[in-house]
Amino acid sequence: MGSLNPSPSTLPYWQINVHPPQREATCPAYLQNLKPKELAIISTPDNEYRTLSWSEVRHVIAINALDAFQRIPSDLRRYLAYNHYLKQKHGSVMNFILRERLSWTEPIVSDGKHFEKESDVKILWNDWPYGIDAKIVHLVVWTKFDLEDDPATDDLTDESRGEIERFVKGTFGDAVGEENVIWFKNWRSLKSVNTVEHFHVMLYDPDPEFIKRITNGDVPLSQKV
Repeated sequence: MGSLNPSPSTLPYWQINVHPPQREATCPAYLQNLKPKELAIISTPDNEYRTLSWSEVRHVIAINALDAFQRIPSDLRRYLAYNHYLKQKHGSVMNFILRERLSWTEPIVSDGKHFEKESDVKILWNDWPYGIDAKIVHLVVWTKFDLEDDPATDDLTDESRGEIERFVKGTFGDAVGEENVIWFKNWRSLKSVNTVEHFHVMLYDPDPEFIKRITNGDVPLSQKV
């Protein structure tokens, strides 16, 4: 007689981390044709996932091993499901971000030089953060201007890196302490949204009022849907 509560290792990957009454017999569309990394994460029980500490996060960014960032398995499931919904309703995730999150219209044209005008920059929560220490606040800085990459390295040019460094220091470092802030920009191959320029900022245990002010009271989608 088979077990009434099969272990995760015997379940189809799309049923892992799902309460038994909610398990679907067939794989939902948003979990079909996953990339190998996504499939490996979705197939992992939440209780086997270990979140990254602040020191580990800093190390990952320092060595530019950005593909090491992963979402908690059940969070990745929600992320994929919601992105599937957005594509059906808005045509693409980019359309949703532009219209609903940024309130920007195409073509996107900057009002000034890089980081010169507040209207060219918007700081929001990362809607679907990675599996990291709960004290770490993960923000995304969206810009109306491009931050140039070096095609040979798939990484920022020295000039663009310097511009971001100055912005991050002035906007975040002076408020929370430079030891409590770190930033990164995804390689083009890792970006989930390629059309709108953006980079990521992580802050360790910042004052919630500072975050509320800097994001204009933003709330991540993961807390609303």
